[in-house]
Amino acid sequence: MTDFYCSAWRRTAAMLALALPTLAWGQCSRDIQVPVSAVSPNVVVNGASISGIYPELLRALGARMGCTFVFTAVPRARQEAMFELGKADLLIPATSTQRRDQQGLFVPLMGNRPLLISLQSARAPINNMQELIDRRELRVALVRGYDYGASYQALAKELSSQGRLFYEVDALSVARLMQSGFIDATIMSPTILSGVAQNDARVYGMADRLRLEALPELPWGMSGAYLSRKTLTPEDQATLRELLEKVGRSGALLDALQRNHRSELLSASVRPR
Repeated sequence: MTDFYCSAWRRTAAMLALALPTLAWGQCSRDIQVPVSAVSPNVVVNGASISGIYPELLRALGARMGCTFVFTAVPRARQEAMFELGKADLLIPATSTQRRDQQGLFVPLMGNRPLLISLQSARAPINNMQELIDRRELRVALVRGYDYGASYQALAKELSSQGRLFYEVDALSVARLMQSGFIDATIMSPTILSGVAQNDARVYGMADRLRLEALPELPWGMSGAYLSRKTLTPEDQATLRELLEKVGRSGALLDALQRNHRSELLSASVRPR
């Protein structure tokens, strides 16, 4: 990861912190535990160093409001499990789902839509989930721990029953399988797959060949952060919720994504809250 991109993230986070109005922030009562999964440029893990859009944003704003965020790098599935088991205070980024609502308080940051992603080819378009189910020759890989709601989980169950589904630990693993031709498609936000393709030499150049198809069963929803109901005091929940709500209204997170992704990827899958 280049110094240029790291400094760009820090500038974005600092600009957002300065843009927020000066308020008498409530301080967090303790360090806030935030496991994160590497998804460049959102989260970048380089040995013991954790950077990227979300960590730099939280660090900059945490310094202003008197909260310290402690980041640990884990696979996405473990990140999800730690939140559900009460071993994490914050799950970020995360799409709003009913299952997650049972564990935490959701704070929306921006609109988000997962897409069916493949490499450009002459195959016939896929217009809905049933068509994907019927195309038994197409193999699909998903990231373990990603969740885009009930329709997504039902599709995964059906594809698995057909022997066409492969679960991978992260988006880079999915990208490498797609690059090699072992799988034909995946479902996630295209900014995730594009991000790893731009920053890993093993799949470099793949981002320019992505084919994006919207499935009506996976409509626009909200992406943001979940605050743990199990681990955070009501006072800490209120402090963090106020901060994150102002982040969402500011539009600075979307600005940061625009600095790192092509406009066509963003317009297809990301919009203001």
